[in-house]
Amino acid sequence: MPRDYYEILGTPRDASEGEIKTAFRDLARKYHPDVSEEADAEERFKEINEAYAVLSDQDKRAAYDRFGHAGVQGAGGVPDWTTMDFTDILGDLFGFGFGGFGRSSSRSRNAPRRGQDLQYRVHLEFSEAIFGLDKEIEINRDERCETCSGSGAEPGTSPSRCSTCNGQGEVRQSRQTILGSMVQVTTCPACSGKGEVIVHPCKTCSGRGQVRKSRKKVVSIPGGVDTGTQIRLTGEGQPGGNGGPPGSLYLIIQVQPHKYFRRRENDILLDLNINISQATLGDEVKVPTVDGDSMLKVPAGTQPGKIIRMRGKGVPHLRSNSRGDQLVVINVAIPKTLSDEQRELFQKLAESLGTEVTPQERGFIDRLRDVIGG
Repeated sequence: MPRDYYEILGTPRDASEGEIKTAFRDLARKYHPDVSEEADAEERFKEINEAYAVLSDQDKRAAYDRFGHAGVQGAGGVPDWTTMDFTDILGDLFGFGFGGFGRSSSRSRNAPRRGQDLQYRVHLEFSEAIFGLDKEIEINRDERCETCSGSGAEPGTSPSRCSTCNGQGEVRQSRQTILGSMVQVTTCPACSGKGEVIVHPCKTCSGRGQVRKSRKKVVSIPGGVDTGTQIRLTGEGQPGGNGGPPGSLYLIIQVQPHKYFRRRENDILLDLNINISQATLGDEVKVPTVDGDSMLKVPAGTQPGKIIRMRGKGVPHLRSNSRGDQLVVINVAIPKTLSDEQRELFQKLAESLGTEVTPQERGFIDRLRDVIGG
């Protein structure tokens, strides 16, 4: 009995088309007779192709799922997998073209190519990230050589057509395999795929057509950026090839931690210590904000962990004029040492308050942890 096609490819019966194709790629790479050292590679490769020819065709797969091998066999024969077009898959795997009609890549090699993107890490102080600024940066990138105008050839000379590939940028080698005539297409080693060779390279750029330069640039950093924010500067990356556009420059923001403030999205967190009398009787205290010192009213009877919101004192939103808030988390500082007078006062207070204790609600602790850990 022939083996189950799903078993051959090692896929479940409900595998998607993509999973079927991926399984075939992996097995074809392993058992192709031209690259495999397995003794039964040729037979395994035929078996793999037969399974893929059926399972990659929706109608054949439906018939196979319903009737098994009988549903896809002809008059006593097996599926005609020899008519299946594997050019795309095997071409991707091995760089082959079938029957001498391999896909030409000279057009793509000579087509305009966009330049590579660059990254630059920008370090900001906490307040700079909050309010934004214009910052000068210095980047190193390639630019077109002015001596040779980017050709790579010494002025007065020009590149010559590569004699190895006749200007095609690729060389081809025909091979006979079990699937017929196959053409292996590789990049020309003489010209590296350019189709031209530089006989007299430019002395300024050594034939590269580009020179490395350092450029200073003032960039605008908007208020509200945070660590990990990326700012894209179009056209400030590496130059393109064959007249293609330059790449982009990505500014990667890194914000230095602040002595007092912490950030949670567009809110700023501040832990504030007050003494027990301020918490009990209430007070109006001066607290730092990113805008400068501001007065904050602490209500009488404030408990440890209480959050007092200072609206509009947070981080600006990147795409609007609004701002977040500053959240002041109150901590009641318990004195570690007391004077004789203070101890006497506390003892009188203790006598008046009594010794009854109350278990703390869990909900309060959870809310406090959410804020402190934010």
